[in-house]
Formats: sequence, C-alpha cells, structure tokens
Amino acid sequence: GDASNQKSPEAKLADSLYKDVMNGHDVGMAKMGRLTRAEQTTRRLLDSIKNLPAKAQRSAEPLRIKLDSLQKDLSYAEFAMNKWMEEFNIDSALNQLDQRIEYLKSEKIKVSKVKESILNGLEKADSVLRNKF
Repeated sequence: GDASNQKSPEAKLADSLYKDVMNGHDVGMAKMGRLTRAEQTTRRLLDSIKNLPAKAQRSAEPLRIKLDSLQKDLSYAEFAMNKWMEEFNIDSALNQLDQRIEYLKSEKIKVSKVKESILNGLEKADSVLRNKF
C-alpha cells in the first residue's frame, strides 16, 4: 500500500468520532417528525382540556399535569436538537487534529444528550398519549 494514504491513529480517531457524532444526529433527526406530531397532539389535548366545563376540568387535572410535563419535555428536545445543529461546526479545527478530536469528543457527548432527550420524550409520549401520534 501507498504510505501516504495510511491514516495516523489521530486521523482515524477523528474520523471515528465524526461518524459517531453524525450517527447521533441521524438517529435524532429520524425521530423529529414523530416528536413534532407528539407535541401537536399534546397541545391539542391541553387545549381541549382548557375548553371543558369547570367540573370536567377538575377531573382532568391529573392528565393535564402529565400532558403539561410531556409538552415541556418534547419542546425542550426539539429546541436542543435545533440549537445543536445551529452550533455544530462540521469543519472545526480541520487542520488541527488534536483540537478537532477534543471538539468532536465534546460534540459527541452533546449530541448523545440531545438524542436521549428525543428518545425519552417519545417514550414518555407513548405512555401518556398511547401512540395517538
């Protein structure tokens, strides 16, 4: 093999971290449509509870509290994904491998947290909404 295309261990690590970051992004993005639908369903249910007569509103209060908490989780997950995508710099420190590796390590942690918040939000939505989205 040609020695010039043998990648250094650092370059290989950077590539591998980059793949991990992109994978986290792809998993999260694949769920965004479902997340948005869950959020719309949640808002619709919250609105319909608001329009109930007082007595019915009182009996729906436990559900309202669950929906309210779910809505906050879903909108946070969506916000976190959008913020991460806006801030992620695909070309960060391209010519500085050690810096790039540090950057990608921290981005991998960030995107994993974003992905978790999306997956956890959807899991919570499944249990509260019983798959109505």
